[in-house]
Amino acid sequence: MNRPHRPGQIEQVRQQYGALPFRRIDGIEIMLITSRETRRWVIPKGWPMKGRRPRGTAAGEAMEEAGISGHIAKTPIGSYTYIKRGIGGQRWPCKVDVFPLEVRVERRTWREREQRARQWFSYVEAAEVVTEPELRALILGFGVAFDR
Repeated sequence: MNRPHRPGQIEQVRQQYGALPFRRIDGIEIMLITSRETRRWVIPKGWPMKGRRPRGTAAGEAMEEAGISGHIAKTPIGSYTYIKRGIGGQRWPCKVDVFPLEVRVERRTWREREQRARQWFSYVEAAEVVTEPELRALILGFGVAFDR
């Protein structure tokens, strides 16, 4: 895709896969991580990986970005969209399919530990701190459905 780029130009929608890390301790808790550039709260996510299924990509991103692993769902619970901003004014609309990941292992060290923070939130708090409205709705819907 080596087309001339104009600052502010929006490209076609690009696919990503993400994990929604959760655990059950006094209700459903969600782990969020900070983005590397803007430090806002997000879920682990990334581009498709050759030879990996979507859920495998999501699980791999959770390990790389948050140092966590566990049981990942076979199917996504939904998707959300956001605009990824690049250097030089590039903008890429992205659609992220989200797979629940029940966290069983939290490593003390991981690949992006020096670049990101990670934190557990109640699902209500997690929904409040993310900026993407569709992700907020996914988190709330998941929390309500599984907080029993």
